[in-house]
Amino acid sequence: MLGFILTPTYRLNQGKAEVHLYGVLESGEPCLIIDDRMRPYFFVPQPYARAVAAWIPGLTVEACPWRSMGGEALAIAYAAVPGDLPGIRQRLEARNLPCFEADIRFAYRYLIDRGIRGAFAVDGEAVLHPRLGRIFHNPRLEPATWTPRLKVLSIDIETDLQGRVFAVALHTADFERVILVHQQSFAHAESVPSEKALIQRFLELLAELDPDVITGWNVVDFDLAMLARAARRYGLKLTAGRSDDDFSLQKDASFTRESRALIYGRQVLDGLALMRSAFIRLDDYKLETAAQAFLGRGKLITGEQRHIEIQETYRDDPQKLVDYNLQDARLVTELLQQTRLVELAVERSLLTGMQLDRVGAAIASIDSLYLNALRRRGVVAPSVGAHRHSGPIAGGYVLDSKPGLYRNIIVYDFKSLYPSIIRTFNIDPLTELRPERERRPGEAEPKSVRAPNGALFRQDEPGILPELLAQLAGEREQAKRAGNPIKANAIKILMNSFYGVLGASTSRLFSPSVANAVTLFGQQIIQAAMAAARRRGFAVIYGDTDSLFVDSQEHDTARAWAIAEELRGAIGAEVAAQIARDYGCVSQLELELEKVYLRFFLPELRGGKGGSKKRYAGLLLQDGVEKLELVGLEAVRRDWSPVSKRFQRELLDRVFHDRPVAEYVVALVDDLRAGKYDAELVYKKAIRKELRAYTKTTPPHIKAARKQGQTSGIVAYVMTASGPEPAEGTTATPDYTHYIEHQLAPIADAILRHLNLSFEKLVPLKRQLRLFD
Repeated sequence: MLGFILTPTYRLNQGKAEVHLYGVLESGEPCLIIDDRMRPYFFVPQPYARAVAAWIPGLTVEACPWRSMGGEALAIAYAAVPGDLPGIRQRLEARNLPCFEADIRFAYRYLIDRGIRGAFAVDGEAVLHPRLGRIFHNPRLEPATWTPRLKVLSIDIETDLQGRVFAVALHTADFERVILVHQQSFAHAESVPSEKALIQRFLELLAELDPDVITGWNVVDFDLAMLARAARRYGLKLTAGRSDDDFSLQKDASFTRESRALIYGRQVLDGLALMRSAFIRLDDYKLETAAQAFLGRGKLITGEQRHIEIQETYRDDPQKLVDYNLQDARLVTELLQQTRLVELAVERSLLTGMQLDRVGAAIASIDSLYLNALRRRGVVAPSVGAHRHSGPIAGGYVLDSKPGLYRNIIVYDFKSLYPSIIRTFNIDPLTELRPERERRPGEAEPKSVRAPNGALFRQDEPGILPELLAQLAGEREQAKRAGNPIKANAIKILMNSFYGVLGASTSRLFSPSVANAVTLFGQQIIQAAMAAARRRGFAVIYGDTDSLFVDSQEHDTARAWAIAEELRGAIGAEVAAQIARDYGCVSQLELELEKVYLRFFLPELRGGKGGSKKRYAGLLLQDGVEKLELVGLEAVRRDWSPVSKRFQRELLDRVFHDRPVAEYVVALVDDLRAGKYDAELVYKKAIRKELRAYTKTTPPHIKAARKQGQTSGIVAYVMTASGPEPAEGTTATPDYTHYIEHQLAPIADAILRHLNLSFEKLVPLKRQLRLFD
């Protein structure tokens, strides 16, 4: 019988630890697997085994065949319960005695040791439970290949200003309903007499619908948190899972401090968090923004003051409130269907074994894969934080750009550069030849490669990271050939995380020397590729980490494409030959022809002191349709006004199509002064710290926030004759001179100077000042 794990955890039963795996079976039934056969364990250096057993009462220390990554012999230590491990580790490390793999969560240890990544095959007797489904005790459990189709429920709540819940919307692909505290009946709604009755009915419907996944927008911190608070007011538990446990929140220990819902038997996947973890770029991550971007429609009530309008609607037009509430839940369902983000989370879970709401945890994901591979080699990893490494991490190579306006610029990209480097040079913490590494008796000095930072990596034994990457690369190609873009994307995201764990101090694989070997090899490779292009007479106008921007020197685009493909082969072959010659390694690098920009713009740094980095604009032709692509420029930054973005896009469009620009610049400035763009003068900027922390200087958005009593979030404000004011409460006329000088002028001059034009000459400052005489 096949299944998929939703929630791995453990419980204590009469002082004994039991692994509890809540999941869903291929039949669609929920299940719970209980296993009490594993003891919590970690490792200590073998020479100290007896001493450790004597120091820690109740600890059992036994011989084992495994060794550390440094080659030292180890012993395995068994504790009574998982909760004892942190204290034991602390006591031993206080004696300067290292503990290995002492930080791995008990349930994940169980899965890692068995090689189970999300999907499993279970064989054994089961008993039936009304909520938990089939319960297996100590069954036979093995890894399996199976992709589940999970049942997803979207919820959305509405509250009054005191936090009282008066409506809950539930929506699935074939069910929709609002539970409303009201005396009358409404379409798509079920009326209940009180908030308590609303909570009770919500839990009844939740049990009836029995979803595997609960979702919503900010569903963890708001919807479920508010429902739980409401339930406790009446002495109820919010049993949102399949067990009888109450709902609770947990803050992620990483810098993100992201909230996770602790419920058992289901998963809570926040639509907002799914968007971010899939690296989907939006201006902001409000539901309205995401819905408009992907669905072309949005919420029924919008605006910064919508909470007031919602309460008025509940009082005056309850049916409109029901429609609004249901629409919010429906939008999340349709967004997840459109983007297939739940399916992406499932694929990422199947790749790494992480539960669905933790698939974005890159370090933990790779940890799971690495530890399993280590165990198969009889090797044990250090505990997180046990490393003594330090030092800065080098970045990628970024070439100073050559500002200007160009035609037919070729863009090359080294496909998955850092993963390819890891594979090419067998880079891995396990293969690094560190001075302190113990050489086994009779072991000869291995063949090695010296990285540009001096680090040595053995070549006679494949590293784990290179092996994992080679396997994933093969799986990704298979997924692409099989028409499975979700799995291919999941693998791509995972592969791009491999380098990051080497440079993260919170990773057990943290090693500045290994991380720097990768980045410095990367710098060397990109420079070699640039040199190869230049030797063939082509100018490289910009380069960034894994990309080359080459001037084709062709006015004809079709000819530029032909040159681009020929040059790609030549550069790739020369780089591969250099790697073989200098290091004796077979290159795994692949140089891709990413695009050819018909027209291209590279701006100077402000003040004209050299070329800027990570900022450019290009005109593409894709499937017969032109597309203006902007990177790092004002038009794609949130902290610039809409009128400035309009101005930059139109100006670039005119330049790229050889249309006049002077008349456009003058006309837009005149229209701005006439008030035609007053709706496009709003700045948006986030509050990054407490308002009282702004003492020496007070940025405009903070001044505006203080005027309207806003203490967090995104501030929307306008620069007026009276200074910065909240966008929805301006009392003075806009300061048009501010927008002309600080928004339009710098954008214009960056482009106009390449046309031998000047914004100041087109729009004299004196002409602006006369408006205020």
